[in-house]
Amino acid sequence: MTISCQSSFQNSKDGGRPEGSGSLYLVATPIGNLEDMTYRAVRTLQECDIIAAEDTRNTRKLLSHFEITPSMLFSYHEHNKAASGPELIRYIIEGKNLALVSDAGLPAISDPGSDLVALAISHGIPVIPVPGANAALSALIASGLPTTTFTFAGFLPRERKDIRAVLSPLRSAQGTLLFYESPHRVLKTLEHLLETFGNRRIVLARELTKRYEEFLRGTIEECSAWLADYPPLGEYVIVVEGESKEEAAAAESAWWRELSIEEHVAHYETNDIPRKEAMKKAASDRGVAKRDIYNALLERE
Repeated sequence: MTISCQSSFQNSKDGGRPEGSGSLYLVATPIGNLEDMTYRAVRTLQECDIIAAEDTRNTRKLLSHFEITPSMLFSYHEHNKAASGPELIRYIIEGKNLALVSDAGLPAISDPGSDLVALAISHGIPVIPVPGANAALSALIASGLPTTTFTFAGFLPRERKDIRAVLSPLRSAQGTLLFYESPHRVLKTLEHLLETFGNRRIVLARELTKRYEEFLRGTIEECSAWLADYPPLGEYVIVVEGESKEEAAAAESAWWRELSIEEHVAHYETNDIPRKEAMKKAASDRGVAKRDIYNALLERE
């Protein structure tokens, strides 16, 4: 086991840091309201030799607003990270300080910045966070749900089997759950959450810190019904309450937990129970409406 200790002000010969190298700064940017930019973030962007950005067009607008003119603005995103990452590390080793920003919020959260951080650490380069706005935590503290323990799950994958692989282990988490979602996928994601967790309380937070900031609070079914009448707009943070003590107790006898809805209904049907009755029993087990079971089965046909 190798132990590494980093000091941002360490001697160049300490900790394996390349002599004369620069540092990697992770700089938070506003998630909507430009007034959330910190003095330290502005100063860091002014002083760094290079700024690496997810989308240079968006970042140019931010830099222009704060009258920052970087020596070099570098593109670093999911599709070019394999080539850009090593090149950026080379610049740092040569003595340049690099600031990494995302389109909004903290870099390296649900974006390829985490890969650059790992690469920098592997080369003994100091990684220095410059904290600021974050959508997930902003939604959590205003949600009204417990904040003592929470799990950030980010964006769910696209494929159903992959979604199930992510959500199933979270079913018994007693801390609050945090997800990111786009407007065109949020209703479908709520269906997956309902199927996995039952009709729990949730909060949908959108357009955080912006003019039309909105928090929608209710059960999954209530929020889904609202979105059916008022089409989703803007990026969402979905905050989901964790498993209650009552749910945890019920889960001990919930033999069907690892079954899909089709498998759950099929289990009853194999015991000579009519399909409608099997669907009713499955709905009762899962704590959802019979129509949700019917709709879920219909989608898979």
